[in-house]
Amino acid sequence: MADKIKTGDSGDIVNGEPGKAEAEKAETRGGETATELAQVREQLELKEKEAQAHYDRYLRQLAEVENFKKRMAREKEDTVRFANESLLRDVLPVIDNLERAIAHAQGGGNGKPLVEGVEMVLKGLLDVLAKHGLVTISAMGQPFDPTVHEAMAQVETASHAPNTVIEEHHKGYRLYDRLLRPALVSVAKAPEGKGKKNDGTEVEKPPSSD
Repeated sequence: MADKIKTGDSGDIVNGEPGKAEAEKAETRGGETATELAQVREQLELKEKEAQAHYDRYLRQLAEVENFKKRMAREKEDTVRFANESLLRDVLPVIDNLERAIAHAQGGGNGKPLVEGVEMVLKGLLDVLAKHGLVTISAMGQPFDPTVHEAMAQVETASHAPNTVIEEHHKGYRLYDRLLRPALVSVAKAPEGKGKKNDGTEVEKPPSSD
């Protein structure tokens, strides 16, 4: 005789295929899984959009940096090319005066007006250069200073203290505090047969026994 099929209090099948409640639970779990998967997909799409937005922003900023570098390079190049614009503009009147002096000299007459004209042009040029930071280095009558003077010769003389600049072959100049070129000078030295006392004054050296 076949076994009887037992049922629980709720009428679910105990032995054999799952009952209705189990099927509903499985369906519920499947629905929850689908919902979770949909939420994960939605979050992933949001993150992808956010990542794309960040990447686009990065590309824009990178382009801005490159444009800034190019602009700075152009400005630097222009600064170097036109750095002397102000100086040259101030020198133009000096050139005009020099051309007038030459034209006047070509017209004849004695040389004194020409010399005076050239002296005025030179003074005007030095004034313009001083305005732009050119400083003339003092040399004549000054103690020799190797940082701003370059000795071309030493000259024996009793008329000047030793190590004194007695001749200036060309002037020295600085641009503000930077040396452009030293003054080329001749420097005094004590004549042979002269010595110094402890206080620095010169004395006659005793003759040699040779």
